[in-house]
Amino acid sequence: MAQTSVILRVELNHELVTFGDVATTISKAGGDITSIDVIRPGKESSVRDITVDVAESGEAQVVDALKAIDGIKLINVSDRTFLVHLGGKINMQPNLPIKNRDDLSRVYTPGVARVCTAIHENPRKAYSLTIKRNTVAVITDGTAVLGLGDIGPHAAAPVMEGKAMLFKQLAGVDAFPICLDTKDTEEIIRTIKAISPIFGGINLEDISSPRCFEIETRLAEELDVPVFHDDQHGTAVVVIAGLLNALKVVGKRIENVRVVVNGIGAAGVSICKMLLAAGVTKLVPVDREGVIVRGGTYSYPMWQWLAEQPQVGAEPGTLKEAIEGADVFIGVSRGGLLTGEDVQKMNADSIVFAMANPNPEIAPDEAIPHVRVFATGRSDYPNQINNVLVFPGIFRGALDCRARRINEPMKLAAARAIASVVTESELNEQYIIPSIFNDKVVTKVRHAIIEAAILTGVARRIPPDFR
Repeated sequence: MAQTSVILRVELNHELVTFGDVATTISKAGGDITSIDVIRPGKESSVRDITVDVAESGEAQVVDALKAIDGIKLINVSDRTFLVHLGGKINMQPNLPIKNRDDLSRVYTPGVARVCTAIHENPRKAYSLTIKRNTVAVITDGTAVLGLGDIGPHAAAPVMEGKAMLFKQLAGVDAFPICLDTKDTEEIIRTIKAISPIFGGINLEDISSPRCFEIETRLAEELDVPVFHDDQHGTAVVVIAGLLNALKVVGKRIENVRVVVNGIGAAGVSICKMLLAAGVTKLVPVDREGVIVRGGTYSYPMWQWLAEQPQVGAEPGTLKEAIEGADVFIGVSRGGLLTGEDVQKMNADSIVFAMANPNPEIAPDEAIPHVRVFATGRSDYPNQINNVLVFPGIFRGALDCRARRINEPMKLAAARAIASVVTESELNEQYIIPSIFNDKVVTKVRHAIIEAAILTGVARRIPPDFR
């Protein structure tokens, strides 16, 4: 169950209640006190801030329980999650102060004109003389935000700000959130191209399928900076990383396993492509209409592409039929599609990645007794499949080598790099994927990305540590 943390500012009348009464009331209402701060002490009354962890659905119950007690005045209720968003989560700081007229003349007029002229004569100098070399645009239209769907560009902003924070903290990349107030594919492409000169990379985020495919493909072809749709490729990279390690745990080879992928949207298509690139020879893509079969005819271009791949199975059926005899299940669809009885029909030592959020395709407690390795997109169970493992290192590497694009070999190299962070001695059923706070992840992904970019000819610069 989703948890939240609230701060309750209460005034206690000491003649009527004790703090013990407050603590008991909060506990009975389902809250867990994590800290207490005395704001104003006193003999007759006192004011305290009480931080309480509680289920999101139980916050009102705690508040109502306190209000019902004579001697307790509830002054304010603050949600800690909302508090960290006040005023936004990021800002911009100059690299040096402007203290006098001489400083001003260097950073602005008249000195800046010489720098502008140098870039005009050689546009590549923008990488060394502007923020371009370390700046990524995090761009959305707000049509496919987290598990919230089409909530629009204004409501999508907190997610984009959060992503910018992660870029900076984990990889030192300066990222700026851009939320576009349009759903028109051509207008989105045109707008991103128009603002691209200042950015060294474009991270597309939370754009609904199938528009996201065309937007990314067109931008990758028409821009000379790397374009990466994280919902597609970030998910795919970390799935492959987890799968490579899960296969080691169960002692199976990737070319021998039968893999069922459920949910052939943006993430599902990219996962399927990477599975094929990684060596899977028995792939069963499944969507709401059932199994996508080799030789079939489909109106959705990406489904048609899958139907033309020789590694895709030719036997039709439903998800429950397809999962029988599978070695691996990967779900990027919706919750509650499978039961324990379904996964019991998989081959021995099965691997299940149920990544629908917040509710996985099968409840963890129902799946775990019957599968060898289980992973979700949630943080409250082991083996969280999280995109945060991917995009900071990928862009750090792409920026450092000034890659023209992020291609399939680079993505596969990133997946193998993430998998390699988990050592042989650490690897087990409960630990197939590193923590997002493991400082080796960005370093290894960066190195793998630069190496693959150089080998595939998309790097325009060789970083000093590769010379």
